Amino acid sequence: MNAATQFIHEQLTAKKQHPKFKAGDNVTVNYKIVEGGKERVQGFRGDVVKIQGTGATATFTVRKISDGIGVERAFPFFSPNVDSIILNKVGKVRRSKLYYLRNRSGKSARIKEKRM
Repeated sequence: MNAATQFIHEQLTAKKQHPKFKAGDNVTVNYKIVEGGKERVQGFRGDVVKIQGTGATATFTVRKISDGIGVERAFPFFSPNVDSIILNKVGKVRRSKLYYLRNRSGKSARIKEKRM
């Protein structure tokens, strides 16, 4: 692959710069939603339950409590619909997959914040 082709390839598959985050962190994912002909950005704020995959297929799952019901949503890292990711809090957890949060509610479902 020559230099010109490489440059065009990098421009088309531009990787967005997201902050470094891990499971247990509280993030806001601003996601583009297309309704009819209109496009808007909606925020989804919650705790990162897991990060899985590598490269172009890598995804992360965010969990939030909405009206007393747990809602989980998986986002691809390199989706063109992910507008931005904002790191709100850094959590203090000892494992990489936080599936145990699904069985918890109330105060026991909270994640301690890491002191900086």
